[in-house]
Amino acid sequence: MGRGRQKAKYTKVARELKYNVPETNYEQLQRELQGSRTEHEEDELSKWSEYLDEDEENSDEDTEDYDQRRLA
Repeated sequence: MGRGRQKAKYTKVARELKYNVPETNYEQLQRELQGSRTEHEEDELSKWSEYLDEDEENSDEDTEDYDQRRLA
């Protein structure tokens, strides 16, 4: 595709994005802003808490190792 055709295609896409207003789902937006979570989202978040607990334990060990090396 030549440069002229490519530029025309980008211009067309930009014009569509500028002037085409998508329909907004206000009910879904309100749910997102309220912060209500579904069961699936709760399950996903609970998985990450296990990793956070492990990281906290490892960070204490790393700090002790660092302190020992610094004293030596």
